[in-house]
Amino acid sequence: MGTNTEPATASVQDTLRVAAQVVLPTLAGGVIKRRPLGLAAAQKLQLDRPAVRLLGRLRSRYGPGPLRLRVPGRSIELALSGEDVAEVLAAAPVPFSPSTKEKRAALGHFQPHGVLISDAADRPPRRRFNEEVLEPGRPLHDLAEPFATVIAKEAESLWDNGTLDWDTFNVAWWRIVRQVVLGESAAGDDALTDMLDRLRKDANWAYAHPRRESLYARFRARLIEHLERVEPGSLAEVIASAEAERKPEIVADQVAHWLFAFDAAGIVTFRALALLATHPAARERADEEVRDADLASPNQFAYLRACALESVRLWPTTPALLRESTADTAWGPAGTTVLIFTPFFHRDPESMPYADRFEPEIWLDGSAAGNPALVPFSAGPAICPGRDLVLFCASTMLAHLIRGRRFDLVSGAVLGPERPLPATLDNFHLKFELVSG
Repeated sequence: MGTNTEPATASVQDTLRVAAQVVLPTLAGGVIKRRPLGLAAAQKLQLDRPAVRLLGRLRSRYGPGPLRLRVPGRSIELALSGEDVAEVLAAAPVPFSPSTKEKRAALGHFQPHGVLISDAADRPPRRRFNEEVLEPGRPLHDLAEPFATVIAKEAESLWDNGTLDWDTFNVAWWRIVRQVVLGESAAGDDALTDMLDRLRKDANWAYAHPRRESLYARFRARLIEHLERVEPGSLAEVIASAEAERKPEIVADQVAHWLFAFDAAGIVTFRALALLATHPAARERADEEVRDADLASPNQFAYLRACALESVRLWPTTPALLRESTADTAWGPAGTTVLIFTPFFHRDPESMPYADRFEPEIWLDGSAAGNPALVPFSAGPAICPGRDLVLFCASTMLAHLIRGRRFDLVSGAVLGPERPLPATLDNFHLKFELVSG
């Protein structure tokens, strides 16, 4: 399998440009755990903009096929066309495995048995387990009703002070996540997610940071303790009846990945709120969708889901998708790493006239579905199994935050329909203020 296009080879200078303008800024921002200072600097310098422009120039110079980077001792190919993105992601786990050297080194810090870094033999049952519990392809999970109740309860007091900043939102978001995944007794267990944060910060350094086996063991034991309570109305309840996986340590690693993914979902939700606060037409349509909804019950909120998806398109929470070939392909020998830099494809002005605009409608009218390079949750057999649950939680939270309120974005980047949206958005310094009257 693989593209039929013979890879071009980048010059040494262009390889160094990719390293300096694409790889290093991505690593500086934190791939596994976002670094507030790094993201603030990235927004100030708009580091994703020159990266997108660079890849556009490389495509013009070398053609749309894969581009081989000159990296000593490694075979690394850069994808430059949407067609190649679709083909590589569709060919998982063979011959393009999600389990790459870099990913194993990073995720191994807190989920060494996670499905994304599992080998060919272990991957199928772990993937089945994830799908059995998370129910991909269903807009409303079987437990959507208790999940909606949890979100309603935690969102109720967020605007009590007339303002909403990231720290306030994030506390409530993690209370929601812990209850959705583990149950009500875990709502206040900040220590659990604090341990995960520490492990994820280590994971940012991948193989350059030694693994803290003792911390990981304590985190996993605490996670298993929560899961063994099998609280009704949580994913732990579904896990207890799942048939695909029974080993507690293996289950715990899958759950650790869900917690990790829900962190990115909180960022997506807060950025979507900023977009709604600054785009009156979109806000009006969102208001129409939630005006008469029963927020105590589960809703699909198609438009708010589209707003969340558009937040991911504009500012991907997974800026680099990696695949590693398990056999010789047209891309290169077995062991070749394929790099897909998602901000380039999500903001490519040559293929998308709306590249720098907030256009949630593309997720409703088929435009996004027709673009193989728009991959907010990856694509193919390794697509995120929690995508529908994440979108449900994000859209339901947004519905509670906007219902019956007018608010302004008073701190952070300047956003609006009258100007191109920034290439990089720092969620940590966004702040909203209620408008009286």
